[in-house]
Amino acid sequence: MRKLRTGTRMMRAIRVSEFGAPSVLKLCSDVKVPQAGHRQVLIRVHACGVNPVETYIRAGMFARRPNLPYTPGDDAAGVVEAVGEGVAALKAGDRVFTTATETGAYAEFTIAAEDSVHKLPDVLDFKQGAAIGVPYFTAHRALIHKGCAKAGQTVLIHGASGGVGVAACQLSRALGLRVLGTAGTPEGMKLVLNNGAHLAFNHREKGYIDKIMEATDGKGIDVIVEMLSNVNLSKDLQMLAYGGRVMIVGCRGPIEINPRDTMFKESSITGVSLFSATPEEKQESAAFLYAGMEAGWLRPVVGSQYPFDNAAQAHHDIIESPGATGKIVLTI
Repeated sequence: MRKLRTGTRMMRAIRVSEFGAPSVLKLCSDVKVPQAGHRQVLIRVHACGVNPVETYIRAGMFARRPNLPYTPGDDAAGVVEAVGEGVAALKAGDRVFTTATETGAYAEFTIAAEDSVHKLPDVLDFKQGAAIGVPYFTAHRALIHKGCAKAGQTVLIHGASGGVGVAACQLSRALGLRVLGTAGTPEGMKLVLNNGAHLAFNHREKGYIDKIMEATDGKGIDVIVEMLSNVNLSKDLQMLAYGGRVMIVGCRGPIEINPRDTMFKESSITGVSLFSATPEEKQESAAFLYAGMEAGWLRPVVGSQYPFDNAAQAHHDIIESPGATGKIVLTI
């Protein structure tokens, strides 16, 4: 951060001036430090998380398009620099993480609404803090608010070694579910087993679906949390138990399904969007997840780490890498 002669504080931030490939992510050093307004918090960012949805937004492929230019990101972790009028629960110096931002997380400073800022326990570092927001709140929404998962049921986390997948494994285990997870590499499978899954399967192996069905004694899956529905949805429907539910968390394109696969089992497909959560749902998720931090079962797994100015490579790798192993984080 630097100051101009006028006293205006400047910061570095990643800016997007046109939708397109990862190369449109540009590091700018002349961005004004934003000011906290009513019920807003200014945070000095130490680390920020990278989520797949941010690549879709950057490419112009997401339903919600920001006005250009913009700074990407919602998962920031850092220290409160200042608070705006009306903020009572937070103060300068507090260690925090966010579930959404007003000005973007890929920056040295970010503004977030008070209800999107949560205190970060001392036992977690800033990189772990940057891995909490979108992944854990999405996992809780998919499992509880939309999937209505109950203790004793069987859940399949399809793509369990990434940020949301690891979060869903940990939450599912804490909720008393029987947890099955898939990953694309041996390293990913080990990660899944170390974070709550009872069984792990390699979704690149031929016949892995048969192995999953054998693990349920042919009864099928009650809830599937799906990270790549454009590849897996048709198979998911065939794996469901009676009344089973598929929660669509991730999708990169269209897929053809046979609706008959839902009829006999009276199964359902539900989209999951954290952007649609009500304030009450956000508060419920926050309370549950903070309890998980206190109890020790919520343990964010940080995967690949990139310096702040290498955001373009992080965006490339989160989509193109052969197998995820935790949450991708930018360090600032």
